[in-house]
Amino acid sequence: MTDIHQVLESTAASLGYELVHHELAQGGRLVRVFIERTDVDEGGARPSITHVDCQRLTRQLRRVLEVEGIGYERLEVSSPGLDRVLKRPADFQRFAGERAEVRLRVPLNGQRRFVGVVRGASAEEVELEVEGTVMSFAFVNLDKARLVPKLWRERQ
Repeated sequence: MTDIHQVLESTAASLGYELVHHELAQGGRLVRVFIERTDVDEGGARPSITHVDCQRLTRQLRRVLEVEGIGYERLEVSSPGLDRVLKRPADFQRFAGERAEVRLRVPLNGQRRFVGVVRGASAEEVELEVEGTVMSFAFVNLDKARLVPKLWRERQ
């Protein structure tokens, strides 16, 4: 059987995108793909994903998924959004200094949900500053992690 993650990742990379995350829903009939651009602008930031980017990857994925024999009914391609999923150590390193919400599989001190500022990450754990205290969470214990969107009022 073909590994859909590998197919999505290599197809996105061939067009200059990074696969951030993918989801299979409705028993695999719905494939959701979240991408970012890999190029950087003059200021060193990655340009935003546009509707044209999503259309471009959708057209290519339709062809590739058919050739690979991966069945689906609906394909959605979009940007990861303001509340971007954080999965890999590189994600946490890239967004060091940003606020994130971490949910654990196994509670720590009776708590599963923590919100704080990302301070760093290694291959084994992520560090989050929660209310002035730096806490370490093992990657194997992370259930979900997302950026907390900055609201306009918070930036003032």
